[in-house]
Amino acid sequence: MENLFENQDIIDINIEDSVKTSYLDYSMSVIIGRALPDAKDGLKPVHRRILYAMHDLNLTSKVAYKKSARIVGDVIGKYHPHGDTSVYDALVRMAQDFSMRAPLVDGQGNFGSIDGDSAAAMRYTEARMTRIAEEVLRDLDKDTVNFVPNYDDTMREPAVLPTRVPTLLLNGSEGIAVGMATKIPPHNLGELLDAILHLIDNPTAEAIDLMEFIQGPDFPTGGTIFGRRGIIDAYTTGRGRVKIRAKHHIESKSKKDVIVIDELPYQVNKARLIEQIADLAKDKQIEGISEVRDESDRDGIRVVIELKKDAMAEIVLNNLYKSTPMETTFGIILLAVYNKEPKVFNLPEILNIFLSHRKTVIIRRTIFDLEKAKARAHILEGLKIAVDNIDEVVRIIRASANDQEAKDNLSSRFGLSAIQAQAILDMRLGRLTGLQRDKLEAEYQELMILIDQLELILRSEDRLNEIIKEELNEIKEKFSNPRRTEIEDSYDEIDVEDLIPNEPMVVTITHNGYVKRVPIKSYERQKRGGKGKVAVTTHDDDFIERFFVSNTHDTLMFVTNMGQLYWLKVYRIPEGSRTAKGKAVVNLINLRADEKIMAIIPTSDFDEAKSLTFFTKNGIVKRTSLSEFSNIRSNGVRAIVLDDDDEIVTAKIATVDTKYLMVFTSLGQCIRFEVDKAREQGRSTRGVRAIKFKIDSDIVVDAEIIDSEDQEILTVSEKGIGKRTTVEEYRLTNRAGSGVIAMKLSPKTGNVIGEVLVDDTQDLMLLTSIGKMIRVDMQTIRKAGRNTSGVIIVNMDKDDKVVSIAKCPKEDEEIELDEFGNVIRYNEDGDIIDNQTQLQSESNNIFGNDLEDKEEE
Repeated sequence: MENLFENQDIIDINIEDSVKTSYLDYSMSVIIGRALPDAKDGLKPVHRRILYAMHDLNLTSKVAYKKSARIVGDVIGKYHPHGDTSVYDALVRMAQDFSMRAPLVDGQGNFGSIDGDSAAAMRYTEARMTRIAEEVLRDLDKDTVNFVPNYDDTMREPAVLPTRVPTLLLNGSEGIAVGMATKIPPHNLGELLDAILHLIDNPTAEAIDLMEFIQGPDFPTGGTIFGRRGIIDAYTTGRGRVKIRAKHHIESKSKKDVIVIDELPYQVNKARLIEQIADLAKDKQIEGISEVRDESDRDGIRVVIELKKDAMAEIVLNNLYKSTPMETTFGIILLAVYNKEPKVFNLPEILNIFLSHRKTVIIRRTIFDLEKAKARAHILEGLKIAVDNIDEVVRIIRASANDQEAKDNLSSRFGLSAIQAQAILDMRLGRLTGLQRDKLEAEYQELMILIDQLELILRSEDRLNEIIKEELNEIKEKFSNPRRTEIEDSYDEIDVEDLIPNEPMVVTITHNGYVKRVPIKSYERQKRGGKGKVAVTTHDDDFIERFFVSNTHDTLMFVTNMGQLYWLKVYRIPEGSRTAKGKAVVNLINLRADEKIMAIIPTSDFDEAKSLTFFTKNGIVKRTSLSEFSNIRSNGVRAIVLDDDDEIVTAKIATVDTKYLMVFTSLGQCIRFEVDKAREQGRSTRGVRAIKFKIDSDIVVDAEIIDSEDQEILTVSEKGIGKRTTVEEYRLTNRAGSGVIAMKLSPKTGNVIGEVLVDDTQDLMLLTSIGKMIRVDMQTIRKAGRNTSGVIIVNMDKDDKVVSIAKCPKEDEEIELDEFGNVIRYNEDGDIIDNQTQLQSESNNIFGNDLEDKEEE
């Protein structure tokens, strides 16, 4: 053993350098030779070798299928020295119409399904190329691409394919290499070709320009992409994220809603999705689902989700999107190999690389055809000479001792090349007929025209571009098809305020969580004591719980009973008619199942000088700077820490002009204290006590922000009774006291439900539990002392009660006068009401004979 190393030098190697070099070599091998597609033809090595092996076997779309095992065997034995499973899996995926936007393999047999079923063994399936795959290999035999040695240097294989189709974006690609990954979504062929045609005429076109033609990814399974921001990011920077949702429609069955899923997001396993939905319904994680079944057939996907009778389809759908792959995110990484270097490209770069590749292929094909045409023309020139001098040619040949001597003699006599002389010797006697001589001349003329055309392609960039356009239009006519994936704009990503008029809206929310906005002009002003108009059509188990008046451009802050705060632009709330049901608010903001909205606050800025003030049922008050809520989050933020048995009643914004806070309870108590008594605190705090209840069952029902003691408070009870009282009548006390009486209650009034600050430029709107809304001029409601009941604002039905009140801007109204100059008044039926009768009706609405009872000490 010692003799083996006597004449060999020992070289010291740094282990770190050796490992580094070896790892880099391995990494580049994986990147270039296995995991990433080439930017020119869009194929990984295994896919390219499969297509080339099928080309060798002449497995075009017009011949009989061959066993997949035969194809895999050729690929492994000749070009791809890896396991047969990996090669067969790649072949199977190229045949799946739910994986590839344009399959390159035409498979016969079981090639798997969208349910995750695996393909049959390769000995049972057969395959051949599709028609579009033939376009990927077109002109391969015309020296259009470089060939490289195979793994054992016994054969040669193409480095790339001369594809006429932009395969990289058409079918997309996914792969994980060492330290990098690619994830390119499929696209629509027609859109890609239109963009490339535009790029030919406009070489400096940018991603935004090309997006006029390419809307975005077009997945073979369809679905809906929400928002264009991720698409724009991907096409401009090479990286982006798009959200994909399943397509569905709603059907009715026995007075129950049925959700039918028609299309799934890309790469979602249908069987696994159905199983997951069933498990969530069984475990009560998603309420309202009674049955899930798969009714899919050869015509397409149909997953049926039957709902329970009282379930709301939109709420169930929203939960399904949150908890199942019915909504997925596709992360786009436009990474590919170009000139043996991996790089992340933007959209114009990828299309320019394909365009450059096509130019190279056409130039090389043209050179190949030109050389072939010139070689043939050269032979024809020799044949023409022979035909014109046939007698002498025959004499020379007969006088020659052998072929070589005949060639030499012909060459020297007529100045022919060796190739021409050999062609003359090989010429058949049939060529000497007159018809054949004419054909020879016609072929020569055609060749000269062809040579001129080919030389023009090589000389002229414009002619080269015309050839590319002709080929692309031919591909488009043969293979393009309609887009399958829809793209919907997201209000989060586009500025739509300039497109939406800024006008006042009535925003209503029902007890079961349906929200809508209605133009305020839909509600006409009525006289005090009127019956009102139906504001919404409600179900037996639903009623309008609150409403708000705001402009379309305002930002609404939703404060829930659990102390969470959410944000929403008014224009994002669906607009409906007065009687429309609206849309489930859970589809607009991410509310939890047990959350209820208690306050809706409009704001146009988040000024730190303002404070958001929260009032709870148990009498807690808390002020927090509005600037702490400027960081808008889709899942909301925690605005206050609540006790276990407490919840938010309302929340309002206090400004620098605010002097007092007033808190009202359901049993008619009220406290007024200075705003500074409740100091500002951070978001994650509990707050301080505002009022101490005289009766344990009492709760806070409303609160107010006061700027001046001259302001008036309009207090309203459940039975539609109300009154106006100045703020100064509510004695100023310290925080955490019991307060004073705010309204004298009786069975005819019911408990206090809320209050508003009186503004003579605004009307009062009241909402009842059965969905009636009435609009009243505040000036028609008389002023009264603090310890009084008030007047009838709205005539209530026996089982009805007021559930919410709010203010809204007054509208300009036309005043009609009679011949004596008196205002003409009309009842609900449109009949004229006598002025004296009207005054008497108003006086009868007053409780008792005393306009103001004695104030409690």
